[in-house]
Amino acid sequence: MKKLLAEIRSCKICIQHINPRPVVFANENSKILIVGQAPGTKVHASGIPWDDASGKQLRKWLNVSNEDFYNTENFGIVPMGFCYPGKGKSGDLPPRKECAPKWHEPLLERMPNVELILLIGMYAQNYYLKNKAKKTLTETVNNYKDYLPKYLVLPHPSPRNRFWLSKNPWFEKHVIPDIQSRVLTVIS
Repeated sequence: MKKLLAEIRSCKICIQHINPRPVVFANENSKILIVGQAPGTKVHASGIPWDDASGKQLRKWLNVSNEDFYNTENFGIVPMGFCYPGKGKSGDLPPRKECAPKWHEPLLERMPNVELILLIGMYAQNYYLKNKAKKTLTETVNNYKDYLPKYLVLPHPSPRNRFWLSKNPWFEKHVIPDIQSRVLTVIS
């Protein structure tokens, strides 16, 4: 695992497109795998996954402390794109497509203790759920029980998703308590 993580952190597969600085946290004993989109500018600068407002919201949704969240025995953090993809017209660009096919399977093979995989956002959900994902992220998240016990689907916790959260109050009312209960069961 250490050798694989070192390979990922030194990956330059997309150097012709971006300034690579891969961010990944994992351990062969990780119990929960978080598959997000890609690091933002703050995470790219710090090298610490979810070290931003989205991460603060995610930890709140999961009801875990920073200490528990950054304990790789609890959580492995593997984005769809390991590097900041750059700026687009209305936010960051999508995750680079090279990362997940190259690195996810070798990582998962070395993480036999993963009991739950959190798929955060449409990119992770479409990649892992394939044709089982619904037509929209809202439909997928609203039907989250269809993907249990292996996968737990979430919207991205970005502050930019305030509108989605206000339009879908069922998520925080019904889904979040279930998420918190499942996470607590796994890491306890």
